[in-house]
Amino acid sequence: MTERPIESLSFEEALKELETVVGRLERGEVALEESIALYERGAALRARCEAKLAEAEEKVAKITLSADGRPVGTEPLDAG
Repeated sequence: MTERPIESLSFEEALKELETVVGRLERGEVALEESIALYERGAALRARCEAKLAEAEEKVAKITLSADGRPVGTEPLDAG
């Protein structure tokens, strides 16, 4: 199985792989050395998911609303 670089994975791809890693570790179906490698990849996948969620939250927070509360546009992410 060829592992894709974590930074190229979408949130959904990283989450799915993380679920697979956790499942394998919970079942104890791998040797110690592979468990360590899986744990390290799982930690990196978790970090990728957290980063992608933070990006999404930042984008959602920048949606501008009209006086009546309707979405009317967005602000640049770097706007103060």
